[in-house]
Amino acid sequence: MVVVEGAPGKDVGVVSIVGELTRIQVKKKSPNFKPSEARKIIRIAEQEDIDKWIKARSLEKEVMYKSRTLAVNLGLEMKISDVEYQADLTKATFYYTAEGRVDFRQLIKDMADEFKIRIEMRQIGARQEASRLGGIGSCGRELCCSTWLTDFRSVSTSAARYQQLSLNPQKLAGQCGKLKCCLNYELDMYLDAIKAFPKGDLKLRTEKGTAIHIKTDVFKRQMSYAYEGEFNAGLIPLNPDRVREIIRMNKEGKKPYDLTDFMEVVEEKEPDYTNVVGQDSLNRFEHIFKKKKKRSNKKRKSQGGGKGPQNKQGGGPTKKSNKNNRNRNNRKRPTENQKNNNENSK
Repeated sequence: MVVVEGAPGKDVGVVSIVGELTRIQVKKKSPNFKPSEARKIIRIAEQEDIDKWIKARSLEKEVMYKSRTLAVNLGLEMKISDVEYQADLTKATFYYTAEGRVDFRQLIKDMADEFKIRIEMRQIGARQEASRLGGIGSCGRELCCSTWLTDFRSVSTSAARYQQLSLNPQKLAGQCGKLKCCLNYELDMYLDAIKAFPKGDLKLRTEKGTAIHIKTDVFKRQMSYAYEGEFNAGLIPLNPDRVREIIRMNKEGKKPYDLTDFMEVVEEKEPDYTNVVGQDSLNRFEHIFKKKKKRSNKKRKSQGGGKGPQNKQGGGPTKKSNKNNRNRNNRKRPTENQKNNNENSK
C-alpha cells in the first residue's frame, strides 16, 4: 500500500507488479502511455492513510444511492453507476451513462451541498460500465471486460452471420446490453474458412426445380440447400466441390436431374470408447453377486446349516445325534383315553 499523487490531493494505491513485467503490462494495456504522465509515489502508506481509505470506500455505496435520488428529483435522464472516493476524502468521481447530452450543473450544486466534497462527473459507455461493475457471463465465467480485455472493439451483427448464429438479441447481447465481445474472437478463422466455399447467393438449377442456399457448416464442410417451395421437405447437404460442379454445369446450360444425386453418403461409425468398461450393460455386476452368493452358501454349510453329515471340522450333526433323533421320533404318542385319565387324576 503506497500513497500516490492525486488530481488534486493524495490517493492510496496497491503495488501489484514491479520490474520488467511492469513495462510489458503497461505497453499491453495502454500502448500510448507516456512516462511523463505517470503519477509519483510519495511514500509507503501509514495506518492513518489506510484507515482514511477504508472509510472512503465505505461511503461510496451510500453516496451513490443518494446521488441517484437527486438526479431523479431533477428529472435527468442519466444513470449513475459507480462512485469512486479519493483516499484523502477531498474529491469524489461519479461515473454515469446517458444516451444523450445531460445538463447536470444543478445536480453538481446539490451534491456539493449534500456531501460537502468536490464533485467530478465522468460519462462512460455501456461496455465501460459493465467492466467497472463486473459480473458472470452466460458462459459461467467472469466477464472478459472486467478481467483481461483492455480495448473495446466494435461488434456488428455481420460477425454473427458469418458464424451461422441465430440473430436472437437475447442470446447475442451481453450484460452491457450490447453485442458480446466474444463474437470477434473466432471471426478471423471463420472468414478464412469461408473463402474455400462458393458464394451462397448463387442458386442451383435442376430439372426438379431451383435450390436456394440455406446455411453453411464450416466444420463439416457442407452447404445445405432446399428447393423453392419445399422447405419442409428437408435440407440437402452438399460438399463445396460438388456445389462448384453444379454451378459449372449451370453456366454451360446443363441441369442435373436432382441434387440428391450429388450427396455423399457418409457412414457414421460408432466410437470405440463408448463401451470400453461396460458402462452400458445392466448385468455387468452379476458375476460379482454370484461369487458372493457361493461364498455365503459355503459359510452356512460349514456352520451346520446344510443337510446330511458334514466333515468333522464342520458343525453338521454326528452319528450319535442322528440316533437320538430317531429314538425321539419312535416314542409312542399317548392316546386320547390316556390323556383323559391323566387329566382326571390331576
